[in-house]
Amino acid sequence: MRRRSQPYARLVGKWILRSPLARAAVAAAVVVALVALYWFQPWKLFTDTYVDDALPPAGPTPVTSAPASTAPSVTASPVAASPVASATAPAAEQVLAAGDFVTHEHETTGSAEIRRLTNGRHQLVIRDLDTSNGPDLRVWLTDQPVIRGTAGWRVFDDGKWVELARLKGNKGNQVYDLPASADPADFRSVSIWCKRFSVSFGAADLTTT
Repeated sequence: MRRRSQPYARLVGKWILRSPLARAAVAAAVVVALVALYWFQPWKLFTDTYVDDALPPAGPTPVTSAPASTAPSVTASPVAASPVASATAPAAEQVLAAGDFVTHEHETTGSAEIRRLTNGRHQLVIRDLDTSNGPDLRVWLTDQPVIRGTAGWRVFDDGKWVELARLKGNKGNQVYDLPASADPADFRSVSIWCKRFSVSFGAADLTTT
């Protein structure tokens, strides 16, 4: 009887199993694929992480006066205000600089502002962020200008920068504390920075208010 020919796929499978060189090639291809998946994490382009930190009101926090007392007035000698009490009286929060995000490698919208708190510390407040997810995204303050288009994708590690934290999420409202050693006056922009590929997803010029 005439022997039936085996399917091509089965022949290839047998060759791979019998050939050490073929087995090594398949193993190498699997390793490369796994490394590529870890490095690029392509599934993140199709997933979103939402954040909704409690935000202060937009703009400076107003100073409210204490309600008028209904107790009867008492005439007394005037007393000079204590200089210590005046120096330590809480002040309103202030927005030092603010700006809107522009798109770099990935479409990005939202706004950012640096606020000085009543305790003297500083925070970066990001409102309504909407960008792509990605591997190893960080929040950077930098001294570089924001340049639109591809020319501005990779400028933010050229000068002075400080990393505030990993990006909490690619969508929503977020608050980040500035380290005590960081002077807001030294920085003029904020970037959603992909540290793995040294590229900006989006950035905002921080203009003094």
